[in-house]
Amino acid sequence: MSGRKSAGRFGIVDLGSNSVRLVVYAAAVRSPVLVFNEKVLCGLGRTLASTGKLDPKGIERAFDALRRFIALREQIGIDRLIVAATAAVRDATDGPEFLAQAEEICGFRIRLVSGPEEARLAAQGVLSGIPDAEGIVGDLGGASLELVNVGGGKLIGEGSTLPIGPLRIMDQSKNDPSAAEAIVDKALKGVDLLKQAQGRKLYVVGGVWRNLARIHMAQRNYPIHVLHEYVIPARDAADIAKVIERLGPKTLAQIPDISERRIDTLPFGALVLDRLIGAMKAKEVVVSAYGLREGILFDHLGKREQAKDPLIEGCHDLAKRLARFPEHGEELTRWTAPIFAEDVLGETPAVARLRRAACILADIGWYVHPDYRAHHTLTQILLAPFSGVDHPGRLFLARVGYHRHEGKGEPEFIGNLAGILTPVENHRALVLGLAQRLAFTLCAATTGVLPRTRLEISKSTVTLVVPRRYQTLLGEVVQRRLSALARTIDRKGEMRVGR
Repeated sequence: MSGRKSAGRFGIVDLGSNSVRLVVYAAAVRSPVLVFNEKVLCGLGRTLASTGKLDPKGIERAFDALRRFIALREQIGIDRLIVAATAAVRDATDGPEFLAQAEEICGFRIRLVSGPEEARLAAQGVLSGIPDAEGIVGDLGGASLELVNVGGGKLIGEGSTLPIGPLRIMDQSKNDPSAAEAIVDKALKGVDLLKQAQGRKLYVVGGVWRNLARIHMAQRNYPIHVLHEYVIPARDAADIAKVIERLGPKTLAQIPDISERRIDTLPFGALVLDRLIGAMKAKEVVVSAYGLREGILFDHLGKREQAKDPLIEGCHDLAKRLARFPEHGEELTRWTAPIFAEDVLGETPAVARLRRAACILADIGWYVHPDYRAHHTLTQILLAPFSGVDHPGRLFLARVGYHRHEGKGEPEFIGNLAGILTPVENHRALVLGLAQRLAFTLCAATTGVLPRTRLEISKSTVTLVVPRRYQTLLGEVVQRRLSALARTIDRKGEMRVGR
C-alpha cells in the first residue's frame, strides 16, 4: 500500500466469504470518521468445502452489490477506493474467474489478500483501535479464522489462517454439530500459537462474534451499547457460546439482539469461539470493532499519522465539529495540571492522557439547552465512535463532561454502571469537571484568558491567580465555583491578583 495520505474520502470494498461491504471514511487519518457503511450478506463461501467453488447465488449477489458500490463511488465522492478479496475467493477454484469479472465491474485491479496478509491486516486493524492490545487476535470470517499474536503495539511473529469459518464448517459438516466439533478441534489442535498464548486475552473480530457480545450486553442490561473494547469474562463468553451452539434457528430468531441473516452461521461461530477459548485458556474476550478494513486504512497512512494517539485525534475531531473554540482543549489541559501534580492528586501517564481527552471534549455540549447539557454531554461521550479507550475510560470522560455542566450532581444512568469506576476514579472525574466549570466561567468560554491565569495549590488552599488586567473577571460566580472545586479536594478557595 502507498504511504501517501489521501486528501479526500477513502473507501474500501471488502469481498468477504460471508458478506460484501462498502465502508467510506471522511479521510484516511489516524481516527477515521465513518461516513457510509453498507453490507450485503452474499455467502460466497457457502459451498466452498463441498464443491471447491464459490456459491453461484452468492456470486450474483456479490456482483450486484459491487455494481452498486462502484456507482456510489462518484455519488459519495470517494477519492480513493480499494477493493479487497479474502479467503473464499482466494481458495476457490473459480476464484480467478470471479476476480476477472469483478474487475470488469470495477474498472481496476482487485487486491487478492493472501492468508498471512489477511491475518496481518486484521491484527493491524485491532492495534490501530486498541494500541495496547496484548494477546491473540482472532478474526472470524465466513471461510477462515485468522490468529495473530500481538503485544507492545505490534504484531509478534507470523499469524495462522485456519479453514474453520462458519460457512465452510456448515458445508463440510453437513450441518451436523458433532462433525463440526471434530472439524474445529482438529484445526485448533496443531496450532503452536495457541499453546504459547495460555491465559492471555482474546481479541475477537467478526460479525458473528459481535452478535454474541450483543447478547451478553442484553443479559446484563448494559447501557453503553458500544461494542469496541467491550470485555466479556472468558467463562461468560464460553457459557453463551455453548448455549447458542445448541439452539435451533426458530429459537435464535426470537432473540432480539441477533441479526436475522446471521442465524444459520451463529451456532458454528459460537462453536469456534468456545473451542478457541478452551484451547488458549483465555483470560477474557475483548471485542474489536476494527479489523481488516481498518488495517488496510492504517497501512495507507504515513508514519507520522500512524504514530498519533487515536483517542486524542478522535476527541480533536469531535471538538472541531461541536465546540465553540477547539483550542480550549490544550489550554484546559495545561491549566488543570496543578490539581493533578504529584504532591496534590497525582496521576499516571494513562490518567494524564484521559485528562487531556476530557479537556478537549469540555465544550461539545454548549449548544444544547442549559437544562439538558449535562445529560447530553454524558450520553454523547458514552456513545461517541472513539477508539483507543476502554469502557471505564469512556465512562470517566463522560462523567467529567457531566460534572462540567452539572457541578456536584450525580448522573442518573440508564441501567447499572456501578462498579465500572472505582471511588477514586469517580472523584477524579468530579474534580476535573468542577475545574472545567470554573475555567469556563472565568474566561466566559473565550480563548486566550486561561493561559494568563493559574491555579496555585498548597496543603490548605486552592488559589486562583489572575493578572491585574483581568481583576474585574473575579466575580461572585467565579468565587463560588472556585470554592466548590477547593472543597472537593479538602481545601479552601482563594483569589489573588498578581502581575
